[in-house]
Amino acid sequence: MDWSHYRFMSVWDIPAPPDTVYAALERVEDYPQWWPQVRAVTAVDETSGTARFRSFLPYELVVTARQSHRDPDSRVLEVTMTGDLEGWARWTVDPRAGGSRATYHQEVVVRRALMRRLAVPGRLFFRANHALMMRSGRRGLAARLRGV
Repeated sequence: MDWSHYRFMSVWDIPAPPDTVYAALERVEDYPQWWPQVRAVTAVDETSGTARFRSFLPYELVVTARQSHRDPDSRVLEVTMTGDLEGWARWTVDPRAGGSRATYHQEVVVRRALMRRLAVPGRLFFRANHALMMRSGRRGLAARLRGV
């Protein structure tokens, strides 16, 4: 088993229409306005950008994400990532009673040297850190879209 390999899934129930949620998730440059752990997003070109993340643990991750799939009709967004994390992430937004369900899937390998060295003893902390970040993102997006 590669202890630096992670698969994540998060489900966000958001009380806003699916197209509205999709549009907000599509505007990655706005993430730092509503998602505290997304510290900065800088466009590289029309389909890629660099993002800096920092959650509870005292380290920052920097990744370059490149759009690999964008389908507004089915409300799917997917990127490939390089940098401190290498892999992919996907948002899928579906209707549900009272709003939307945004499902996030991510599969990555950690490339940051310190995190690789701490892969076994730190795995539980890294997973918890990710969960805290995702919970905060859900709250931030719901607050941003409240009343829409």
